[in-house]
Amino acid sequence: MKYFWIQLLLIAGSVSMALMFIRTWGQAKNRAWKRIAFSLFVVVNVYAVLRPTDVTWVAHQLGVGRGTDLVLYVMVLAMGFLTLNTFLRFRSLEKKLTDLARTVALSEGARHNDARLGSPAANVTAVVTEAGSEPEPEPADSDTVKA
Repeated sequence: MKYFWIQLLLIAGSVSMALMFIRTWGQAKNRAWKRIAFSLFVVVNVYAVLRPTDVTWVAHQLGVGRGTDLVLYVMVLAMGFLTLNTFLRFRSLEKKLTDLARTVALSEGARHNDARLGSPAANVTAVVTEAGSEPEPEPADSDTVKA
């Protein structure tokens, strides 16, 4: 009963993280192994809170002095993984954004050149007109239309 409140607080934190993750399950678009790893993390976290002596026993079996030290080492590894994962995701998004910006710039450049130099559709109409067919009337601008 001595550690009841801290255990309750830690379990509530784990459950709230799990609920947030589940709530954004469809939006997250995470890979299956990330979902499994996160679910396993929550289960192990709740177990470690309820049975801290078992964590100490595992730590002793692995050659670590205390269970809290083992938890700290695991958290350092997890933080390194999360940092690397975030870095790689940002790098991928930056590449996609650069490719998109290049595509838009090329498209806009071609559109501006067509407007400035005359569009290929206008050139096709001129060729047909030179061949002897009757030219189509050009659409009137809204400024030159008389009522």
